[in-house]
Amino acid sequence: MTLTQLEIFSLVAELRGFTAAATRLGIGQSAVSHAIKSLEQELGVELFRRHQSVVELSDIGQQLLLRARAMLGLANTLCQEAADARGMRRGTLRIGSFGPTSSMKLLPELLRRYRALHPGIEVHIDEGPDRQVIQWLDERRIDVGFVVLPEERFDTFMLMEDQMVALLPASHPLAAQASLSLKDLCNDPFVHTEAGSSELVTRLFNTARLTPNVRFRCSQLLSTLDVVRRGEAVSVVSEGSLPDDENPGYVARPLSPRVPRQIGLAVLDSRQASPATLAFIELARQP
Repeated sequence: MTLTQLEIFSLVAELRGFTAAATRLGIGQSAVSHAIKSLEQELGVELFRRHQSVVELSDIGQQLLLRARAMLGLANTLCQEAADARGMRRGTLRIGSFGPTSSMKLLPELLRRYRALHPGIEVHIDEGPDRQVIQWLDERRIDVGFVVLPEERFDTFMLMEDQMVALLPASHPLAAQASLSLKDLCNDPFVHTEAGSSELVTRLFNTARLTPNVRFRCSQLLSTLDVVRRGEAVSVVSEGSLPDDENPGYVARPLSPRVPRQIGLAVLDSRQASPATLAFIELARQP
């Protein structure tokens, strides 16, 4: 068993295809098939179920995938520690990011400073909803992720705090109020954004035992803002995610009672984090 076999196995599982994995790796499909076949023969189990051009993990394959990713993560840490001894001249950092707050307001400046300090570190960024970043951390697909705190099962580092706000069309009758309750937002059509802090919004309404009249679900914040701007719905979003716009066509009002939102970085275990990951966290926490 080699790390190359495990890397190929992990990528085939992620992309659900031998051809897609071969394309990503820049090798022939026959090489991918041979690596998986050799691994299956060595382990004595079938890792995938083949369905024409699509493959799915077998039950034992799903169990072994978590182990394989853990081994690949530890191998990456070992390489990073060696690179650290050489001055971190080479290495890889995989970052998970969600929503405009982290992807547009926190990451750009962080990446600029990080690359200036560590130009030899190759940075990969995956973007998705907040719950997706949590899944990527659990599956070891990323080294560090931006998350909404608290997240008890990870080692976390708080970076910033903003608040959740009600979003209303500029012409809405409640737009003149200084603040709004969640109950105020249950009488109108509601647009739920899957990006950003979607889990937090759902949890807020559930805790208050309220059910918003969800008519729209948008995967991007800009689509959510457009729905509100057209007067078709109201919403709840984070204040830090809103773009700087002098005439947005909507109004944002604090929730009452105030609902703070904390954004931080999370890793599975800081004791096993690579030097490249720890350097990124240290830089992010600087004032």
